[in-house]
Amino acid sequence: MARLPLLGRLRSRDYAAIIVGALLVAFEAVLTFVISFLPKSVIQWFYDRSRSLFHLVVGPPVPKSDEQRLAERIRRAEDFQKLCEIFGYEHEEHVVLTKDGYLLGLHRLPAKRGEVRDHPGVSTRKPVVYLHHGLLMNSEGWVCLTSSERSVAFTLAELGFDVWLGNNRGNKYSKKSIHHSPTSRKFWDYSMDDFAWHDIPDSIEYILKVTKEPSLSYVGFSQGTAQAFAALSIHPPLNEKVNVFVALAPAMSPAGLAARVVDGLMKASPTLVFLVFGRKAIMSSVPTWQALLYPPLYSAVITGSLTWLFNWRCHNISSLQKLAAFAHLYSTASVKSVVHWFQIMRNAKFQMYDDDVQHVTLTSSRRTPRPSGVTAYAPLRFPTRNIFSPVVLLYGDCDSLVDIDAMLRELPRKNVRVRRLHGYEHLDVIWGENVHKDVIPHVVSALREHCVDPARLERSVKMTNGFDANLDDTTTTNTPAEPLSGVDY
Repeated sequence: MARLPLLGRLRSRDYAAIIVGALLVAFEAVLTFVISFLPKSVIQWFYDRSRSLFHLVVGPPVPKSDEQRLAERIRRAEDFQKLCEIFGYEHEEHVVLTKDGYLLGLHRLPAKRGEVRDHPGVSTRKPVVYLHHGLLMNSEGWVCLTSSERSVAFTLAELGFDVWLGNNRGNKYSKKSIHHSPTSRKFWDYSMDDFAWHDIPDSIEYILKVTKEPSLSYVGFSQGTAQAFAALSIHPPLNEKVNVFVALAPAMSPAGLAARVVDGLMKASPTLVFLVFGRKAIMSSVPTWQALLYPPLYSAVITGSLTWLFNWRCHNISSLQKLAAFAHLYSTASVKSVVHWFQIMRNAKFQMYDDDVQHVTLTSSRRTPRPSGVTAYAPLRFPTRNIFSPVVLLYGDCDSLVDIDAMLRELPRKNVRVRRLHGYEHLDVIWGENVHKDVIPHVVSALREHCVDPARLERSVKMTNGFDANLDDTTTTNTPAEPLSGVDY
């Protein structure tokens, strides 16, 4: 198909995708603006109508089981504290001031369920593990499961770890800076570079200072893994403070999206993406839609969106888990951080943010000679081969965002282990029905192997619903991955 003269790297279908996407976003923005002025009675009317529509399609409501009531409590929990209280855990809240002035909320599970601590905020003399969430998420994603044995955070707390959960700048628990208000564009002027330069290393430094431990174990999910890949690659001394890095659904350079409209936007100039979404927070209207829609209907909308965008069917996540967790799925993030991922996907390189968004890409035609391939400018890549902390990769073989072979080419040949999770998609790795069998035992095994003084840990856990697991046995219902070339396994 012939290229258009303006922005020559775009094809006609890309222009169509951009126009359709811009119209949808504009419609959503206008509708959200109108909704913001509606009284609560009108919003409740829309909620009731969506509930009636749902039951008209699927049938009348039936009495709720204990599992359904628990899922409803989790869905309604307003914050991290309420989620912990449901399962009987006490938490601590900490605040990290990054070197560039952002205030980040840290959550801590320093004790087992029912264990009383006389002196909060100090060292527990336990091995430390740090959990970090994915894109458009926050720390609630680790504790909004419908059973405690399926929560990585609660399981590690029961085993005797001092569990810390981080939050990125701009999300629900980190929307404050000493320099800028969150209503200003400057507050949202950050990308994954800033997570790597400041958020991750500054959080780790704070945690080790409080716990008085020489190192900690890092468990990341999705973008939380990318932030660690980036941080460890540009801060060599940080590797000495991370005794093992467990990457769940690891992200580095995804191939792209299944939705053609969004994929067209992704291939466009970042300037156009900023034009469509602005330069502050992305998708800030999600809580409004959540208030308007009946929860099962909202869950169905999210499931449909994930299928459209990523071709994820979410078969391994139960309907009750979706109902409970999807209410905690979204948290604010900057448009710039999403644009950064678009750049990575378009260039197929795990690179730093490309500030030179206006540079021209030469194209060949019959009238012009083919360029030599040498360019005058190339964004810096994250030097991930410099990582020397042990790395464990746990990925689903049905995850459209993970290209494990491409990832392994960018990692050091030693100290990397891989576990393929058969039939798993992206979100399944933290919310799937069998994560306590297929995922958590491998996480625990890696932490026990590398953490400081593992003799301090429990050998098995007794979870809040009576589930008793011996996590020394890493036998699972999932077939082990075959050893990959150049990878220790």
